[in-house]
Amino acid sequence: MNIAIVGVSGAVGQEFLRVLDEHNFPIDTLRLFGSKRSAGTTYTFRGKEYTVEELTHDSDFSDVKIAFVSAGGSTSLQYAGTITRHGTLMIDNSSAFRMDPLVPLVVPEVNGEDALFRPKRIIGNPNCTTIQMVVALAPLNALSPIRRVHVATYQAASGAGAPAMAELYDQTRAFLDGTPEDELEISAFAHRIAFNTIPHIDVFLDDGSTKEEWKMVVETKKIMGDPSIEVAATCVRVPVLRCHGEALNVEFAGVVTVEAARAALDAAPGVEVMDDTVNKVYPLPGLLAGTDGTFVGRLRTDPTTPHHIHLL
Repeated sequence: MNIAIVGVSGAVGQEFLRVLDEHNFPIDTLRLFGSKRSAGTTYTFRGKEYTVEELTHDSDFSDVKIAFVSAGGSTSLQYAGTITRHGTLMIDNSSAFRMDPLVPLVVPEVNGEDALFRPKRIIGNPNCTTIQMVVALAPLNALSPIRRVHVATYQAASGAGAPAMAELYDQTRAFLDGTPEDELEISAFAHRIAFNTIPHIDVFLDDGSTKEEWKMVVETKKIMGDPSIEVAATCVRVPVLRCHGEALNVEFAGVVTVEAARAALDAAPGVEVMDDTVNKVYPLPGLLAGTDGTFVGRLRTDPTTPHHIHLL
């Protein structure tokens, strides 16, 4: 299979390479694309060196079966026609096409069959926090229809890209070295991220929510195939390098016990239950960064109603 990665120099592009190798993905030919600035850079994959090509409208994808694209929404919109015109399947990591009714928004463990409907030869990859949430919600929804989800996120710096992770490193070092607050370099985030939390991810909308929170609302409805599910989200950036966390309160149409929820999650693809509070076992980003699963713990009832369950 001939594969292309567009945006290979970014944090996600590098993760594409790592995951393809880790899962021994069958690749006959690999091509790497990037901006004019990154063109000519070389990367080693499976012992072979590859040179980044500049992405232009003259780029020829005719021999590419699948293109994994993570170069930002504007690039995806601008070059989608170039990438797909010869039949290449574009798997897009940006938000550019997620809510397009002709583009499936796919989480394989939840709605993998939706990937078969792709009239534009594009499959959308959901927002990072939406993905892990719906992987946990799907098996719970099978127990009793979910009416409402309240979610607060704890999002790592990696979600804002490689420069954001570097800023966390640099600010932490500078802060510990005694650099005054007003002399710390802040560019990737709205405020200092070192030893801080920032309840602001993406731009603010007219209703006071952020676009990141809006994504979790609309994407969940599309992926779950149920526009009646209500989602209320608060998204917070935390000083963690990799691995997002979420705290969920889930309201069901009927009564769901913690025991039933735990059993359903235990049996679900892509989910791993870490819920042994006696031995202080629960999901931690420091332990789970770099893993592929959705890890769930701290399952407990909501004492205010029999129709709610809390989980992390």
